[in-house]
Amino acid sequence: MTLDDSTAIALFEHSPWIEARADARPSSGDRHADLMAVVAEATPEERLALIRAHPELAGKAAIDRTLTEASATEQASAGLDRLALEEFAAFHALNAAYRERFGFPFIICVRLTDKAGILAAMRIRLTHDRETEIAAALAEIGRIVRLRLEAQA
Repeated sequence: MTLDDSTAIALFEHSPWIEARADARPSSGDRHADLMAVVAEATPEERLALIRAHPELAGKAAIDRTLTEASATEQASAGLDRLALEEFAAFHALNAAYRERFGFPFIICVRLTDKAGILAAMRIRLTHDRETEIAAALAEIGRIVRLRLEAQA
């Protein structure tokens, strides 16, 4: 099964190259493992591009409705489409601080937490070094992809 960039529910945000590379190899029988192997073998620049392809949580893309269908659904599942003004302000400030510190958006599998958990994670992860956060972002992308694969099954 291959999804192209125009598919409503893509496994990776704006990064069809991962599925294309996985499809060009023999399958191990574990689609998630095959996909994450491509991510692990990608260059550092490609991994950063993958991370940067993700939207900020409750950010501009949510407001102007340019989120992918999958991201919009996932953010709504955590209540990020129904933020009180003070919650929106907290997300905006933490997103800005995180992007300033690391140069990419904060990524977390929102389907496995809630607004309070996301805000707490943002505060904690802001104390990490950049390499730790790159690894954390890629691990969270792996969780997101696993849930998206399960939803397609």
